[in-house]
This record gives sequence, structure tokens and C-alpha cells, in this order.
Amino acid sequence: MKIRELFKLIKADSFRYVDVISLYGFLRSYFSYPGFKYTLILRICQFVNNKSIILKLFFTPFFMLLRHYRYKYGFDIPILTKIGSGLFISHFGCIIVNPLAKIGENCNLSPGIVIGKQNRGKTKGVPQIGDFVFIGPGSKIIGNIIIGNNAVIGANSVVVNDVPENAVVSGIPAEIISFKGSTGFINRVMNE
Repeated sequence: MKIRELFKLIKADSFRYVDVISLYGFLRSYFSYPGFKYTLILRICQFVNNKSIILKLFFTPFFMLLRHYRYKYGFDIPILTKIGSGLFISHFGCIIVNPLAKIGENCNLSPGIVIGKQNRGKTKGVPQIGDFVFIGPGSKIIGNIIIGNNAVIGANSVVVNDVPENAVVSGIPAEIISFKGSTGFINRVMNE
């Protein structure tokens, strides 16, 4: 990842919170929203993680700060997780993501969610989440499944099967209840 790509990711993340591209918007995002604060430090750590050991040593305070925020806000999103631009974490509180999971662009993560690994069976592996996906509070997405673009995962749902594009799923196990998609759930998306 290049520095230009890092700034592009951070700008898209900040825009999801305040709908403004400016220094004021960035500072407002950082000081007002724990989700953005965590995401910013996560992005910096992801950028530095594949660099030289000397650069990693220089950025050690960022890794320590990420660990501090992890415990303070309850976000457990490892630096190995592949996350697209425009990540939005709505509130602080218990978000657990497997390091091998993939999260697309402009996704919303709500409190109490788990994006986890299945260790056996036909869905052994980790989820891949598409773009513009809204994941409701308390949802669990488990196994080697694909969540299609523009999908909505309802609150407290347990998703163990693939979800097609534009589907709205709910229940335990989650079942499709409509194909209205995530329009209206995903707001403040930066157009490039």
C-alpha cells in the first residue's frame, strides 16, 4: 500500500462520519466518533505492518494505541483484516472480526457483531463481505460464506449461508425476507 492509498482510505472513512472533506471534518470525526478513531489507527498500523522493521519500531506507539482502543472501545478488528474504504462503525461495543475475513467498501458495522471462522463442515473458513453491506446489531456471520453487495443483515441474525446481492436477511438461521437491499442504510458515501 502506498501513502496516497492510505490517505484515500482515511478520507473515505472520515467522510462516512461527517459528510465533509476538510481538516475540520477529519478532526471532528477523530474527536467525536470512537469508530473513526479506531479505524484511523488501524489503517496506519495496516500501512506500516508490511514495511521495514525500523519503520515498525518508529510507529510502535500506534500499535500500542490500537491495542489500547481495542480494550477501551471493544473493537477487535486485527490489522491483517482486509477492509475496503468507507468503513463505518456506528457505536462502540464488542465487534469481533477474524483476521482472515474480507470486508468490502462502505460497510456499516454495528455493536455486538461477530464475523468469525467455521472450523469444520462444508462452510469451513471465513466470510467475505461485499460492498455497501449493513450488518445489524448482534449479528453473527460465520464460515466460508459470501455476503453479496448491497445486502442487509438484520439485528441478532445468525448467517451461516451465502447471502445474494440486495438481499435482506433476518433470523436464526438467517433467511431472506426481501430484496430491497441496503439503500437508506448506507449513508454519506464519498463519490470519486
